[in-house]
Amino acid sequence: MNEPLAERIRPKNLEQYISQKHLIGDDGSLTAQIKRGTIPSLILWGPPGTGKTTLANIIANESKRPFYTLSAINSGVKDIREVIEKAKQSGGLFTAKNPILFIDEIHRFSKSQQDSLLAAVEKGWITLVGATTENPSFEVIPALLSRCQVYILNAFDKNDLEALLHRALKEDSLLSKKNIELKETEALLRLSGGDGRKLLNIFELVINSEATDTVVITNDLVMKKVQKNTVLYDKTGEQHYDIISAFIKSIRGSDPNGAVYWLARMIEGGEDVKFIARRMIISASEDIGNANPTALVIANNTFQSVTTIGYPEARIILSQCAIYLATSAKSNASYEAINKAISVVKQTGDLSVPIHLRNAPTKLMKDLGYGEDYKYSHSYPNNFVKQEFLPNSLENNIFYTPGNNQRENALKEFLKNRWSGKYNY
Repeated sequence: MNEPLAERIRPKNLEQYISQKHLIGDDGSLTAQIKRGTIPSLILWGPPGTGKTTLANIIANESKRPFYTLSAINSGVKDIREVIEKAKQSGGLFTAKNPILFIDEIHRFSKSQQDSLLAAVEKGWITLVGATTENPSFEVIPALLSRCQVYILNAFDKNDLEALLHRALKEDSLLSKKNIELKETEALLRLSGGDGRKLLNIFELVINSEATDTVVITNDLVMKKVQKNTVLYDKTGEQHYDIISAFIKSIRGSDPNGAVYWLARMIEGGEDVKFIARRMIISASEDIGNANPTALVIANNTFQSVTTIGYPEARIILSQCAIYLATSAKSNASYEAINKAISVVKQTGDLSVPIHLRNAPTKLMKDLGYGEDYKYSHSYPNNFVKQEFLPNSLENNIFYTPGNNQRENALKEFLKNRWSGKYNY
């Protein structure tokens, strides 16, 4: 059976590598290190199909180092120790021949598995390159994380994806023999979700499903072929983000049945309990917020509980939390507020802190008026006094607008009463 298209055209060097110019472009943070061969232990963090495994292979090829690879899904501490012993025999301490150990999905390694890497990384027996789709701050133990540099890979943009398609047509030994016209690419790009491997899988599926060697790629053709080949969505890992998206949108849409169904899909697929619980923490704040602050407490306690218990019992706790969040009052006011504030910060830059709000730890600062005219709220009736807390040029800007729900309606009245004339919601 032929190798998948994504494997057949996997880049072998930096020149062939598409995207991630912030890492491997002319001024990329990894470019010079790769060319010099002075690679530190590092973690490559990014969504699926963004070239993490490919970049690890290129690093090894460019630096001409021995290359070992393990998958966190099926490797244990014994496997790690065996590779480390081989690495110690094949390379010298802190030499250019220092072997590279690539660990795919390192976030799935347990604490004991990660602990087994510490001595080898610290003593320079190996250069560790880990790949993860999860935030390493949460999933990699601090001792190991402190010994690694973290590099973020971004989802492919439209130009990257189109370049990948054209490269496949030009360089692949099988596709180059066919007469393929890329008339429309919108459906391919949309279905890929920025995942280069998924894009190539769909592209190859569409081409192979046609009986002739002349294929005109259109949006209708792509959608027709994809819908007929549901196996495309059954491959391990490819539904990861689609299903969690459906799960969160079911919670946001107050549908406990949809939430429990997609939760069951993730549980049956062996999804990490912490991944599910962490997304519910985010939803509790983004989609519920101050309409029901208890939701965040329950979601956080769910994370702690399932981390301790694990499957199969964790499924019950996850279900309870998902149903609670789905049936809770909803508000995205906190989410909207911080986005508005960040947008203003990006537009206005580093505005000066008003002098009455500045800290005055020294006599000179006091003499310059730092902190002068600040009104200490607790010295006034009801622990409140009107004063401006924004930079002068942003006076009276409103970032937080309470949502339309029982609790935030009460907050709305509270703010209107305290700040009469300012918060006219």
